[in-house]
Amino acid sequence: QVQLMESGGGLVQPGGSLRLSCAASGSGFKLNTMGWYRQVPGKERELVATITSDSGTNYADSVKGRFTISRDNAKNTVYLQMNSLKPEDTAVYYCYAYLYTRLAARYFELWGQGTLVTVSS
Repeated sequence: QVQLMESGGGLVQPGGSLRLSCAASGSGFKLNTMGWYRQVPGKERELVATITSDSGTNYADSVKGRFTISRDNAKNTVYLQMNSLKPEDTAVYYCYAYLYTRLAARYFELWGQGTLVTVSS
C-alpha cells in the first residue's frame, strides 16, 4: 500500500551533477527518518545520507561537501543533490524510509527499487 519511487538517476561525466528524488505514495502513513543508500556489485549496501523528520542530517565521509540531502514533508519526498560526482560514486542508489503505519500503529522500514547512477567519461 505504501511505496517509494526513486527517480533522477542516469549517466553523468565526472564533475557533473544529478538530483535524485524519492516520493512516498499510498495512504495511512507518516514518514520519519528518510535517507539514501548505494550499492555496487560485490559490496554491501552502504549509507550515503540520512535526514530526520526535523531535518537533521548525516552523511558518509565520502560524500560530505558534495552531496546534500533534503526533504519536503508536505510532498512526502526526499531529495539527494549530487555535485562534483566521481567515478567511485557509480552505484545503484536506494531510497530508504522509516515510517509509521496508522492501521497497524507501528513503524516499518521501507526501501525503493533503486535508481542507477553512472559516473563515467
